[in-house]
Amino acid sequence: MINDKKIVLVMPAYNAAKTVRQTYEEIPRDIVDEVLLVDDASRDDTVAVARELGIRTVAHERNTGYGGNQKTCYQTALDSGADIIIMLHPDYQYTPLLVEAMVSPIARGVFDCMLGSRILSNGALQGGMPLYKYASNRALTLFENLLGGHKLSEYHTGYRAYSRQVLEAIAFRKNSDDFIFDNQFLAQILYAGFRVGEITCPTRYADDSSSISFRNSLCYGLGVLGVSTALFLQRMGLKGSPLFSPLKDMRARRMAGGD
Repeated sequence: MINDKKIVLVMPAYNAAKTVRQTYEEIPRDIVDEVLLVDDASRDDTVAVARELGIRTVAHERNTGYGGNQKTCYQTALDSGADIIIMLHPDYQYTPLLVEAMVSPIARGVFDCMLGSRILSNGALQGGMPLYKYASNRALTLFENLLGGHKLSEYHTGYRAYSRQVLEAIAFRKNSDDFIFDNQFLAQILYAGFRVGEITCPTRYADDSSSISFRNSLCYGLGVLGVSTALFLQRMGLKGSPLFSPLKDMRARRMAGGD
């Protein structure tokens, strides 16, 4: 715990048998109260390895997608009484050693959501991020900042921490079950007026790191453009969106300092 806040670390897993042990062993257990792994119908021994390590494990009978996996992660963590939930991929792409830095600002009431940014330093390219992914990341982030009215360094990191208040306030279960879930959720958090912070996070790209295909990357990029455009139209009062309209009153209260 930090500041009497229960911290639950969730790992959305898919074919992570080779890396989950290394990831788990570096999680700071003096900070994290509970570790939860949700396996999305892996085709390897992810579940067996996780249970051997003593990790609380939920196994999907069928693949629900990256967003669907996260929904189970967050709901299970909320049901266990978590005050802060941090997502860490079990493929060891993001270092577990930054868990304390990620959750402390939330526990201290400074931010409501924290992101581990691969872009704030030179960590992305040095860590092996493919150049085309880096270029698309920068282009999409510029577009999102322009349309969303924010100045984040990256919208596409998979290293994220949330307060319980954020997860209870936003209907994340209605978002996509696909990769665009992350982008939808972050856009909703920003629109609702929650405070979002970032820290520098090195990254690691290797053969055993999870990745999405070029086709799925293209679909994700188009989805990001759609989410950003919907957010812009919502902000300008030009067209309501089911992603953001339910948060309109909350946004007004928070912007007025009433929440």
